Amino acid sequence: MVKIYLDPGHGGTDPGAQGNGLREKEITLDIALKIRTILLNRYQNVEVRMSRTSDTSVSLAQRTSDANSWGADFFLSIHCNAFNGSAGGYEDYIHNSLQNTSTAAAYQDVIHAEAVKVNQLQDRGQKKANFYVLRETAMPALLTENGFIDNSHDAALMKDHAWRQKAAQGHVNGLAKAFNLKPKQTENPETVYKIVAGSFQSRENAEERFAYLRSKGIESFVDTVTISDATWYRVQAGAFSNRENAEQRLTKVKNAGIQDAYIVTEGGGANQVTGYTVMGDIALSAEQMNQFAKSINPNALELAHFYAKYGEVYGIRGDLAFAQALHETNFFRFTGVVKAGQNNFCGLGATGPEQPGASFASQSDGVLAHIQHLFAYATTNSLPNEYPLVDPRFNVVKRGIAPTWIALNGKWAVPGTNYGQLILEVYKKMVNYTIQQLEGIIEEI
Repeated sequence: MVKIYLDPGHGGTDPGAQGNGLREKEITLDIALKIRTILLNRYQNVEVRMSRTSDTSVSLAQRTSDANSWGADFFLSIHCNAFNGSAGGYEDYIHNSLQNTSTAAAYQDVIHAEAVKVNQLQDRGQKKANFYVLRETAMPALLTENGFIDNSHDAALMKDHAWRQKAAQGHVNGLAKAFNLKPKQTENPETVYKIVAGSFQSRENAEERFAYLRSKGIESFVDTVTISDATWYRVQAGAFSNRENAEQRLTKVKNAGIQDAYIVTEGGGANQVTGYTVMGDIALSAEQMNQFAKSINPNALELAHFYAKYGEVYGIRGDLAFAQALHETNFFRFTGVVKAGQNNFCGLGATGPEQPGASFASQSDGVLAHIQHLFAYATTNSLPNEYPLVDPRFNVVKRGIAPTWIALNGKWAVPGTNYGQLILEVYKKMVNYTIQQLEGIIEEI
């Protein structure tokens, strides 16, 4: 087991470098969280610990002491630079007492080479310095400076979510090579049960929930996800391969007063999607979904942000719902009985040419009705009251009879004996397309 300690620079009362409307502490945290997500989702036998997972103040001594006591194999500190607005580029550092033949130097060689392949920044070289976190760590350590925040070119990249993903991927590519990490097998991936103890648009609210759970002795962390260019902060209170253990943690969280906590069931790979539930967290961004749709139909409607937005509110997998819409509309070509002007993206009420189904006043309402209809099938919970009920068939559904996509067979579409499988095939193609795009970007750069 390889133990990687990630240290997002600065945080809390220390914003770090500032420029062009950006603060270093926020950029470093986002990149570090993305590094953690990629490592844990795509590689075997790797553990990740972070000095902070939210906007909190952590001293340098606390960071190094925590890594040392944990017994980390590698310490990676993520930073951004600043000078006078004219300097730009990427550089990284090991401690200045180390020889070029040291283990840390060997890791620096590999990670530096992979980072500059993808980060679109000027290569300022590999360097050494007497930084505290490099001096006081007991394991090999590297500090990376990912661009100059006061440089207009570098700052424009930092503002781009896709670039921060690339920067994270570059670090991961280096870590995977340096530590010979093995990719997870996708043929028979393990099911993971995650306890979500809150999802907020306000970082402060998420941090309050995190602090509350910690006061109750419940380990958790704040994760971030970008949906339609908006950042959501999710509090995760555990992830288990055993359902019973997940249920026990959920009970503990609810007994602590978090009644809206729930379990998200996730498979381990794109090829194992048949067990996916209708409810759960989104795995793809709105941008990635729209790009996939346009790869099939260049004139496809850009509706993914609605699916992400409403899916978040109702706890529905917006990316899978989007795949269902692609299936129902032939990638928004509307070659069936339902026509584009109806804003009906899931065939609600459509039974044939004589009955083309419901119509909605706007694209937004059409997607909302779709999500509400899925909610009716997936759960017996009360409908959230953030939005009015626009699904005209919500009350004719026998509630909770289809918690998984396969369970929609013969219910959403008749006879529809493989209806769920067809949706999941579209979803699998969308995931594979996204992976290929990310890998293509890395290879191209």
